[in-house]
Amino acid sequence: MNDATDRHAIKIDRVVRQLRAHDGARPLSLLKKAVAHQVPKRLDKRRTDAKIDLGDLDQVLSIDVEARTCTAEPGVTFVDLVRATLRHGLVPTVVPELQTITIGGAVSGCSLESMSFQYGGFHDSCLEYEVLTATGDVLRCTPDNDNALVFQMIHGSFGTLGILTKLTFRLVPAKRFVHVQYETYANLLDYKAAIWRHFRDRDVDFMDGIIHTRDKYVLSLGHFVDRAPYTNKYDWLKVYFRSTATLREDYLETRDYFFRYDRGVTRTHPKTALGRLLFGKLLGSAEVLRLAEKLPRLFLRVDQPEVVVDLFIPFSKLDAYMRWHEDTLGHFPLWCVPYRRTRDYEWIATDWLAGIDDELFVDIAIYGMAQPPGRNIYKEIEEQLLRINSIKTLIAYNYYDEDVFWQIFNKPNYDAVKTKTDPKNMFRDLYSKTCRAAQGLD
Repeated sequence: MNDATDRHAIKIDRVVRQLRAHDGARPLSLLKKAVAHQVPKRLDKRRTDAKIDLGDLDQVLSIDVEARTCTAEPGVTFVDLVRATLRHGLVPTVVPELQTITIGGAVSGCSLESMSFQYGGFHDSCLEYEVLTATGDVLRCTPDNDNALVFQMIHGSFGTLGILTKLTFRLVPAKRFVHVQYETYANLLDYKAAIWRHFRDRDVDFMDGIIHTRDKYVLSLGHFVDRAPYTNKYDWLKVYFRSTATLREDYLETRDYFFRYDRGVTRTHPKTALGRLLFGKLLGSAEVLRLAEKLPRLFLRVDQPEVVVDLFIPFSKLDAYMRWHEDTLGHFPLWCVPYRRTRDYEWIATDWLAGIDDELFVDIAIYGMAQPPGRNIYKEIEEQLLRINSIKTLIAYNYYDEDVFWQIFNKPNYDAVKTKTDPKNMFRDLYSKTCRAAQGLD
């Protein structure tokens, strides 16, 4: 054993003692050093849960340059991970858009980004997990050992199937800069054709886009490059998503490319140019989320909270969704991230994607839509997605009836793992945590 391994084992012993000391009177949730990147909710029951402190599980344990793998603890943030791996000319296959998303959170919360058209989600790069059960047992989980189903179900579990305490995942070669080119289309048909062409040809390293209006579709295409004639940063006055509407091309240092949306994907903070001038350097995504968590009464609404949600839509169903979106919601801009279907995930109900043969899905992200009086936009979106075999992430507000929820998410697989990793339901079950407790309901 080396020093990093020894220190990790000591940390695990400490967490096990916390688990075994828990009296079961209140549900458990996880306390990390980094701010939580679920959408903050004013009545969320997690605020009154008993906490398991994972604050020191935040170290990169090893980087194997030859094998292009990294082993790290779950609290490592992507900004720190990228800093560590870039020293070796490597980066994770998927780097989420916000600096302080943690690698554990990326797995349990289904993170993706602009390399997802090649690699799927961050989870799809993972080779092995160490999972600590609610009873204090340590499980080594891989796709092909006795804990294979645990390995697959940890993805999208939102901390309800035990504690992810160590991850090993793939890295890919990187260069110092990213050259981004912008293609603009006037309609969805041409936009989809361009997405499919680049997906098929694999002629770019990065692909995402901003749908600015119903007739302005911008596709952002990036390449790793060794040199750049200039570079831009979007960490203060400049707003990245707005730049895509006017620029033909751009150059960013690789780290700055990965976190170009950290001040807001399609809603910036601060919102005004004066606000960004005065406070922009101080208010990244982490600071905004921390303020909302610490002062929920000041920043969070109980009734009709603004809509923040990612929708995973089969490529063949995108036309149907966008027609409905334009007619029913009319909200723009939207973030668009193509996502390769690497496998049929075990956490999705077996029949949900029956007949859906798409190799490619598209994440359409709605960030910051105000809800009109008397409407529940979250519920309307859920009902539309049921019609087109699509899935919304569970990071925000969810209004599913329980029977409908388990038509989408795989209850037999979930229950099989729950019995093994959390038999007394100390971490709540997935429906209770994401659909009930998040709204302040028991």
